[in-house]
Amino acid sequence: MNGSMDSLNLFLPEITKRGDLIEKEIINLRRHLHQNPEVGHEEFKTTAYLKKQINKLGLQITDDYAPTGFWATLETGRPGPVIAVRTDIDALPISEQTGLPFASCRPGYMHACGHDVHMAIMVGTTKLLTGMKKNLKGTIKFLFQPAEEVPPGGAIEMIKAGVLKSPKVDAIVALHVDPELPCGTIGRSNGVSMAAVYDFDLIVHGRSGHAAMPHKGVDAIAISAQIITGLQQVVSRMIDPVQPAVITFGTITGGMVRNAIADRVQLSGTARSLDPAVSKKLPRLIKKVATDIGKSFGAKVEVITNANYPPLINDERVNQFITDSFKKLYPRRKLFRLPPVMGGEDFACYLKETKGAMFRLGVGNKAIGADKPWHHVAFKVDEKGIKTGYSTMTATVINLLLNWR
Repeated sequence: MNGSMDSLNLFLPEITKRGDLIEKEIINLRRHLHQNPEVGHEEFKTTAYLKKQINKLGLQITDDYAPTGFWATLETGRPGPVIAVRTDIDALPISEQTGLPFASCRPGYMHACGHDVHMAIMVGTTKLLTGMKKNLKGTIKFLFQPAEEVPPGGAIEMIKAGVLKSPKVDAIVALHVDPELPCGTIGRSNGVSMAAVYDFDLIVHGRSGHAAMPHKGVDAIAISAQIITGLQQVVSRMIDPVQPAVITFGTITGGMVRNAIADRVQLSGTARSLDPAVSKKLPRLIKKVATDIGKSFGAKVEVITNANYPPLINDERVNQFITDSFKKLYPRRKLFRLPPVMGGEDFACYLKETKGAMFRLGVGNKAIGADKPWHHVAFKVDEKGIKTGYSTMTATVINLLLNWR
């Protein structure tokens, strides 16, 4: 990678200079997005606002595949690699309790996972790269993806629409803010970084009756309890204990009154694993155990798949480009080697199709309360990390354009 670093050196002063000039603008852009959150597939104003920013740069926009989200293409006019950068754009149905002066203006909705920061960093990255276009080669695609938080995720739609084709993407990169890492640092992991995700609903169909005569009905609530207990045995007794896996139920809904047998219960669950072989096994085992338990008590169990994401597998070589770029920009800052986590991300869908990697951007600062986990009602970030984000992403894309083979 010595040639990579030598050629990247020429761009570092300009990245730093241009990055300083736009920092205040990008922070204000982030605050606007934070105040106006929209959930998956409803990001209409968010999409319009982002398009307005990108239109100023004169890039080609593709937006005819779905109501929200889009991608923009920067053609340098010189042959070279095709590199993609992705941001998610949706918020969460969470009531914000941060006390920030730019807190959400929409009660019940909040950017509690940092997607507002991701979007701001993407706009910053787009501005920097467009401004340096005359010295670059190849093509860059900027993906503004909707519905990361809503199964089955917006990545699948973008891939089906051809975002990775015409021209074919050689490598894709993304970042995710992390309040557990100190502000201005980054973290990375090679190979499996996040879990495969199988989101599912189980609908237990019983038969109603009087609570005092349970033998004349089929109690969907009692059967559901058996199913929940039984499915924990899938992890503890049907999966190799050295292969991490988890099955969790987040909601259970059923019944009408206390003195009637419930004839229908819906369970919403998620299964996670780090091993691709285990992730293939889990849906089949969940279906078999749940339906067999239901059948044994006279109930029918319906299994509905909501999402089935692969594990997020970072490419080691792309990670090295990220590392080299960050260390060249910030030689004294810490880079963390991160273990895999059981959280899921539909960025994994892109990585099934092409090489790429997602790194974590440190935005943690306990002194200002930026230490709450993702999806917390008081989730905050240290905005000083935003410049680190778009500077590192810009340097990484340039590094890949110059040296990807």
